[in-house]
Amino acid sequence: MEDKGISTVVIKRLPRYYRYLGELRDNGIERISSRELSNLMKVTASQIRQDLNHFGGFGQQGYGYNVNFLYDEIAKILGLDHKHHMILIGAGNLGQALANYENFEKRGFVIEGIFDVDKEVLGKEIRGIKVAPMEEIEPFIRRHNVDIAVLAIPKASAVKVAALLVDCGIKAIWNFAHVDLDVPGNVIVENVHLSESLMRLSYNLVK
Repeated sequence: MEDKGISTVVIKRLPRYYRYLGELRDNGIERISSRELSNLMKVTASQIRQDLNHFGGFGQQGYGYNVNFLYDEIAKILGLDHKHHMILIGAGNLGQALANYENFEKRGFVIEGIFDVDKEVLGKEIRGIKVAPMEEIEPFIRRHNVDIAVLAIPKASAVKVAALLVDCGIKAIWNFAHVDLDVPGNVIVENVHLSESLMRLSYNLVK
């Protein structure tokens, strides 16, 4: 998939740049050259320059990159300069772990509501949010201008729930269910298959 002519490989590297620049900023580093950043990230200096040139370059010859400026510019590119309203579907162990991860809010991803079908968890409070029944999801999405839904549910129900979310106007789905979702092209899906990641790790151990 291509986005504005920029490959997904480049886009996938942007959060890593953002993380390293954030650490540099926190350590009081004001500027850095592509070579110095290359040594930190284990990415070639030419690759760094090539990646950033897709978005304007941001560097100055003989100076390098202003860390604060580049950090802020990458935040804008990633859409982190404004708040994203999210809902979480699934209040099991994985859902609770995601809801309790405070760094999401620091990046502007705010969980506004949590939903489930299990009567055992309905009404339970997770980080100040009461788990609500699925019947309330449509008016909640429209009322809170939710644009991202997180699926932390079994694959057996994920396809049906994804269809409901699309009907409710959700723009993006962060999918932890072990199933590929068939959604319209205007809905963005980011799949996080934990077992597949573990299997790739296993492959690299034994090859």
